[in-house]
Amino acid sequence: MLTRKQMDLLEFIHNRMKKDGVPPSFDEMKEALNLRSKSGIHRLITALEERGFIRRLPHRARALEIIRLPENLDNGGFKPRVIEGSAPAPAPRSALPISSSHALDLPVMGRIAAGTPIEAIQVASHNVSVPGEMLASGGKHYALEVKGDSMIDAGINDGDIVVIHEQADADNGEIVVALVEDQEATLKRLRKRGSAIALEAANPAYETRVYRDDQVKIQGRLVGLIRTY
Repeated sequence: MLTRKQMDLLEFIHNRMKKDGVPPSFDEMKEALNLRSKSGIHRLITALEERGFIRRLPHRARALEIIRLPENLDNGGFKPRVIEGSAPAPAPRSALPISSSHALDLPVMGRIAAGTPIEAIQVASHNVSVPGEMLASGGKHYALEVKGDSMIDAGINDGDIVVIHEQADADNGEIVVALVEDQEATLKRLRKRGSAIALEAANPAYETRVYRDDQVKIQGRLVGLIRTY
């Protein structure tokens, strides 16, 4: 599965090669995707190569070969929802037994990083039953599987399922799904500092990352957690 930026780059390379017979330059790719540096293009190309969509030909300038295209390249666009993404810990004090609650099925939209940001996931992988009492009133919800341990001091462990209320903003101190530069999704505590946004871990082993407010999009707020043993 590809993120939106990866899909955009693959489509740009494909169209340029169909038109001119040669791949675009890194500067042209950077301008087409509205990125600030070539390092972002390098990361996208590496990701496409690792996923088997393109191949870099050695010892040749601007030498890229498209190996295959995803089925949804020509379906009118691609829109990721969210961002990819130890000893058992005690159950949270507010845990609700699913068997005694009215349960609803929510889509699990892949994995979310509770650690170093990982790429957003494209589509739902399966559904999970969630107690109705866990959901915020109104709005849409989805679920994500946690990967990593950066939120462990907030009671969120690797392998947990987090329940997210879909929203574009949140209050200071709330745990959110944040999409960084339209490429990587992470689960962190939100701190607003003027025109900057800090994404704060709940584990002293991880540093707080600070971004400009235009680099971060809030995609939801944590409202619940499901753990299996």
